[in-house]
Amino acid sequence: MPAVTEAPRRLLQDCCSVLDHQTPGGLCGCCWALRPRYKRLVDNIFPEDPEEGLVKANMEKLTFFALSAPEKLDRIAAYLSERLTRELNRHRYGYVCIAMEAMEQLLLACHCQSINLLVESFLSTLRLLLEADKPHLHILATNSFVKFANIEEDTPSYHRSYDFFVSRFSEMCHSDHEDLDTRNKIRVSGIRGLQGVVRKTVDDELQVNIWEPRHMEQIVPALLVNLHGLFSAFPSLFSGSPAEQTEVCFRELLCRAAYGHINNAIKPVLMHLDSHSLWQGRGFAVQCFQIIMYSIQSQHSHLVIQQLLGHLDANSRSPASVRAGIVEVLSEAAVIEATGSVGPTVLEVFNTLLRQLRQSVDYQLTGYYDNAGKHKTSSIEEKKLQDAVIKTIGSFANTLPIYQRSEVMLFIMGKIPVPGIYPALGSPNSGFEGSRMIQVMLLKSLLQVSEHYESSNLLTALPSSFLEPLLSFTLMEDPEIRLLVLSILTLLIDRRHNASRLTTASLAFDVSSLEMKEDRCSRQDNLFMRKHAQRLYRHVYLASREENSGRSHYQALFTLLAVLSVELANEEVVVDLIRLILALQEMTLSNQECLSVFNRCGIHALCAAFLNLLSQLGPPPTLHQHITQVIESREKDAPHLLPEVVFCDKPRLPEGELKVDEALLFIQSKICEALAGSSYSTHCERFNTPYTPQLTEEDRLSKRKSIGDAVSLQVDMELPFCPDTPQTEQITFETLKNAIEDRGVVEEEERRKRMEVVERFQTAPFEEIAAHCGARTSLLQSKLNQVFELIIRPPPSPSGHSAPRSTPVYEMKFPDLCVY
Repeated sequence: MPAVTEAPRRLLQDCCSVLDHQTPGGLCGCCWALRPRYKRLVDNIFPEDPEEGLVKANMEKLTFFALSAPEKLDRIAAYLSERLTRELNRHRYGYVCIAMEAMEQLLLACHCQSINLLVESFLSTLRLLLEADKPHLHILATNSFVKFANIEEDTPSYHRSYDFFVSRFSEMCHSDHEDLDTRNKIRVSGIRGLQGVVRKTVDDELQVNIWEPRHMEQIVPALLVNLHGLFSAFPSLFSGSPAEQTEVCFRELLCRAAYGHINNAIKPVLMHLDSHSLWQGRGFAVQCFQIIMYSIQSQHSHLVIQQLLGHLDANSRSPASVRAGIVEVLSEAAVIEATGSVGPTVLEVFNTLLRQLRQSVDYQLTGYYDNAGKHKTSSIEEKKLQDAVIKTIGSFANTLPIYQRSEVMLFIMGKIPVPGIYPALGSPNSGFEGSRMIQVMLLKSLLQVSEHYESSNLLTALPSSFLEPLLSFTLMEDPEIRLLVLSILTLLIDRRHNASRLTTASLAFDVSSLEMKEDRCSRQDNLFMRKHAQRLYRHVYLASREENSGRSHYQALFTLLAVLSVELANEEVVVDLIRLILALQEMTLSNQECLSVFNRCGIHALCAAFLNLLSQLGPPPTLHQHITQVIESREKDAPHLLPEVVFCDKPRLPEGELKVDEALLFIQSKICEALAGSSYSTHCERFNTPYTPQLTEEDRLSKRKSIGDAVSLQVDMELPFCPDTPQTEQITFETLKNAIEDRGVVEEEERRKRMEVVERFQTAPFEEIAAHCGARTSLLQSKLNQVFELIIRPPPSPSGHSAPRSTPVYEMKFPDLCVY
């Protein structure tokens, strides 16, 4: 075919334009030379063959014209969009790509105040491409949108909307194209498009608010669907995959979130994990929130924690695996959040976790995790949840400063049910076993908090409000509870981390491996021992004679005594500790104690191991010689009195009643001789008084009578002596000594009376309680009247006659016109 001349070709092109758009061309439409210049420039950028690409020389002319006449930008963009639509309808995709390239170059060249004239046509063109059914057009439109998103605009746009792009890009992220390679390309393009929307709108307050729930509910699930692939397969297979691109986009989205946007960004994550059952196990949920916690600003971390806690409460009637997964996520988030802050409601965090513990105990006892009794649960699943909650409590506590950890320990201690005081804590159906399980769980939580607790001042670490109720649990019958309490005490006192080296009671212990204090005890430590030493000794003594104590209990007692001697020992404390050990030895020899052979051998082994350690920590060498002699005698004649034999898996114990010769015992007189002439000799006179457990201050206060009884006692003491009154027994030293020895019986009687009073106020009807209190009030009022009579009674006159009774001032009647 002969070549067509230039003029006919132009004429044919103009005719096609007229026929395509159905508009009268006139001279401008038919005659190419008379067409507007911007149209001629736009037409010149398209080559005859689309494979040749954009005509660069003509494109430079079009760009120069657009920069010279920016008022024509809207017309240029409209005509380019018109050409692109025409080529798209004709399926001439080569010219479509050329038109998009031209618009991109104009955008990049005209980023000035007039760019808004070009953007509207550009965005409408992108919508047209995204609505097509060709994947390569979707990818083309996404790439153009990303380039546009990277342009920083100087002027705001008040009418621009990105709702369509959010919806379309989110849809592309869920692509299920049959070809895997095409599917990955579409998903990557959708993710990059969402990333471009976020960049374009997040920093511009005049643009659409991308943080609104309706947008976040589209963006976040689209990202999480692709992010799941990163952790469900080998990462090496996902280089350049949707998962890799998703993580980058997800992190960028979260790092731009301000304080008021965190909740809207986190809520879709929780909903996605719920709907796809992704909480179970240590998998996607944990890794997802690790990305979240590392991406958001640290001062906003507590908002994520609060969202998780609220979601945990909302799922309190979900399966144990779901609750355990949420708790596991909380634990990992707390570790990451250590550099930030738990937030203003610190105790509320622990209150929520403790409430989950109590609910789990109820579910474990009933076998169902709902009130209707339709959904079963197992003890194994609930125990896994309980372990996860306890671990999480420790993780949260480690993020707090020291003073807040003290408050948390007091808070947890206040939640532990105490027999006779808080017996009904938790569900009413839990009963005694439920209360015991809650005690164990809360003490384990307290153990987690105390593991990393470090305080230089024990008066603040162990205040009376915390130490007294804690020590009361050492006298409980449950061996697990006693062991937990001993471990907690040891961790709180052990400030030099020696407890890990003292876990086993042994005679071959290397003292040089201990971290010793370099100077004498501080003033605070001395004050602590003066205030609480006798209470600690008393509970160690009473805990040692419990019949159900095992090997772990005696080793825990050894560790506690060893830590006390390393951390807080001075001359007076060392002497008192030796007195305590001699009292324990004497207790094993007494027939009044109902102790098994194992218990007696265990106490003997405990005494030997501790005295062997204590004699190497400062006392004179002569004391260590005596201890060594006794130990050698036991090795020959009674190895069952040594820790290596008793505290093993299969202890070799004597049959029948345990008999111990005097040569196998630690003798008080020889210990005194060994300490003579040293700094300990000033306290040796304390050995003359054998150690007996003393009543604590709270025990004395509990034995104080009521006010009415005290007044009655004082009035009776003031009454004159009556010869008919029987003579009371004369109080002698022997009487006081017997009273001290028998105070254990009195103690039990007082405890029984207190239990009866508590039970009466818990179970008796209100009318009965009111009548009882009214009677006591009447009695108190009568006694007070007697006291007032004695107070206002005039003194006797010197003549022996009693003066007439004067009228009290409060009974006098003054005249109405009396002037004061």
